[in-house]
Amino acid sequence: MTSHGPLTTHDPLPSGVTVRTVDALMDLLHACRGTWDTPDRSGDPVDLHDHALQTAALLRRSHPADKELQVAGLVHDLGHLLRPGDDAAHAEHAADAVRGLLGHRVAGLVRLHVAAKRYLAATEPGRPLSAQSALTLGVQGGPMSYEEIAAFAADPYAQDALTLRQADDAGKVVGLDAGVMEDWRPVLELVAAAAR
Repeated sequence: MTSHGPLTTHDPLPSGVTVRTVDALMDLLHACRGTWDTPDRSGDPVDLHDHALQTAALLRRSHPADKELQVAGLVHDLGHLLRPGDDAAHAEHAADAVRGLLGHRVAGLVRLHVAAKRYLAATEPGRPLSAQSALTLGVQGGPMSYEEIAAFAADPYAQDALTLRQADDAGKVVGLDAGVMEDWRPVLELVAAAAR
């Protein structure tokens, strides 16, 4: 990761942060404990740490052979840690940060998880969202237009991004034990090695 001094969970990291090692990524994931998707904690009911673990665990259960999809679930909301308060671009911040280490597919899925929400809001308008996801939908562009729906559906990562989005929406349960972050280190190492 680029040098940025001591990591706190209250200060945004410099723009263009690139995670270069699994150790640096693990440091960021551990820093998600006690960090929320909104700086004032008015958002989702679990911190970014528990949300990452729950999302990844749901993807491991539904897609046990797809390590890249699971890892995308683990890191998809790192943008909230990297640039607090930037709901509109948090997916891009996270994708840019992990692309070099975890590869293009993981970064692509992370980048598309907000677009997947917009797609589902347009194609399944009655689909429930958490209060925070419903609130941020507007700043993220709202439900997709017909043209955006067609462009999203043509993306080679679209179906997997929808799977990630569904796990993202479900991974917000207070008190749910989804394991410990350190258990994901071997999976991150495996995906990082494959990306090299």
